[in-house]
Order: sequence, then C-alpha cells, then structure tokens
Amino acid sequence: MELSQGEIEAIQHEMSLYEDSGAATIEALKVVQEHRGWVSDEAMAAAAKVVGVTPTQMEAVATFYNLIFRQPVGRHVIMLCDSISCYLTGYEEARDHLKSSLGIDFGGTTEDGRFTLLPICCLGNCDRGPAMRVGEDYHGDLTPERIDAILTEYK
Repeated sequence: MELSQGEIEAIQHEMSLYEDSGAATIEALKVVQEHRGWVSDEAMAAAAKVVGVTPTQMEAVATFYNLIFRQPVGRHVIMLCDSISCYLTGYEEARDHLKSSLGIDFGGTTEDGRFTLLPICCLGNCDRGPAMRVGEDYHGDLTPERIDAILTEYK
C-alpha cells in the first residue's frame, strides 16, 4: 500500500520540524490516521519508510499511544472516561446507557459505521464527570438524557 502524495508531503512537513526525522514518528501516524481514519499495517510500513524508521519502531510508537487506531473505527469515536472521578460521578450509568443505546460494547462499532465506543483512563475533565469525548469534542455532566441529545448531533 502506498501513501498518497498529500500524506507524504504532510509527513515530510512534520519531519522538517525536528532535527531527528525519527522524532516525527507519532506525527506521521497522526497524518495517516487523519487521511484514512485508522492506521493499517501496510500504511504504517509505508509511513515508516518515509520517516526512516523500521516498521517495528513505528509499531512501538503506535501501540504506546491510545489515540492511534490500529483497526477501522466509526465516523465518530466516543471515548468514555473511566477514571475514579468519573466513576464516582456516574460512569456506570453513562457506560450502560451508551452500550445500550448504541447496541455495542467497548471496542465495537455500530452497524452503520457511525460510532465506535472506547474506554479511556482520563480526559482531564474531572470537574464535569462523567465525561466523554466524541471526536475532538468534550462533553461532561453526562446523564442518559444528555447522552441521547449529544449523540443526535453526530451524523
């Protein structure tokens, strides 16, 4: 699998920001994910070649960061915070409602490809727990009603 010219140029731009091009490994993974929605083994190997690292080195970085998706995900990735702060403020009710409403468990994607549901250890939104992130948007003070309203915002 080859990378598009746009992906290559974006990776090369990121590499130009570092003295050591290998330091741009995570940025290269982000570029690929931005263009494709996730990072396949083939795309990772192609990105590694552009950056000048081995596929194994690239894989080590990809598996360290939980926001690099190594399998296809839905159009909107929901990350539900399961930290102690969110747990104490209603995490279980939010979790159960999301799973029930979406008809999936953690790691699953809805049949229509609209949502993927993932747990995350902390969103840094502890004062508004329970909290979730949908794409780049943060939502807190979750209740079943609020979750339903939030989900309708994402097509």
